[in-house]
Amino acid sequence: MVKRLSYLGPAGTYSEEAAILYDSQAELVPFPTIPAVCRAVSDGLTDEGIVPIENSIEGSVVYTLDYLISETDLSIFHEVVLPIQHCLMIKPDTRTEDVRIIYSHPQSLAQCRRFLEDNFPGAEPIASLSNSAAVNHMMESGTTAAAIAPQRAAELYGAEIIERGIQDVTNNVTRFVLLGWKDHEPTSADKTSLCFAFAEDAPGSLYNALGVFASRDINLVKIESRPTKESLGQYNFLVDCEGHRENDLVKEALDALETQVSSLKVFGSYPRWQQTSGN
Repeated sequence: MVKRLSYLGPAGTYSEEAAILYDSQAELVPFPTIPAVCRAVSDGLTDEGIVPIENSIEGSVVYTLDYLISETDLSIFHEVVLPIQHCLMIKPDTRTEDVRIIYSHPQSLAQCRRFLEDNFPGAEPIASLSNSAAVNHMMESGTTAAAIAPQRAAELYGAEIIERGIQDVTNNVTRFVLLGWKDHEPTSADKTSLCFAFAEDAPGSLYNALGVFASRDINLVKIESRPTKESLGQYNFLVDCEGHRENDLVKEALDALETQVSSLKVFGSYPRWQQTSGN
């Protein structure tokens, strides 16, 4: 039976590229927003969903983090790391000096900020729901416009690429996570993602919480915070640690952490991405 995989569409997005990289045989089903991708899995419309969670230039994708924290019981069971090459494209026969608007996803606009400032200081950046949608907006715009998107989007919409690799940092990659109803079984190279919060701010709270990992020699590969949205100064702390939550030391650490925090949510355990990974 062919797997149905939801992704941030329409066709031509980096999410579609990541979905194909993860499983080239899956039936890809596009949705217009990250929450819609997740809800498609929750509602049984698709078997799995893929969403961006982190970029090497701009950091975390907050829409994904906030949804994982408070709006879903889905689990992360895999990850994909995709190299990103942004292309600047226009309608055929457009003069670049006439460009007044540049469409793209907010993350892409941010990743190309220096290029845009240097080359299109008078153009207005306008955010689209996806890079592929940005190309469609550009092609239909009544104002002379350009778009930043993957090469595939140019091919789909008949746009002309005038420059490639315009991201401000050459080594630009985005991490995507696969969501389903259970996490991955243990392998020899796993990662566990989780978040926790404290009922009240107190000296040493975060230090002691992180100490449950340090005392067991568990490496933390990522830590950040997001507002709880309940009151100013209250945060959820998000951690990625090495190891699977079924491993004895990681399980011990999570049990110890639970006694120190007011809330704890494990997003899932899954294999660390390797370019040679197969499914």
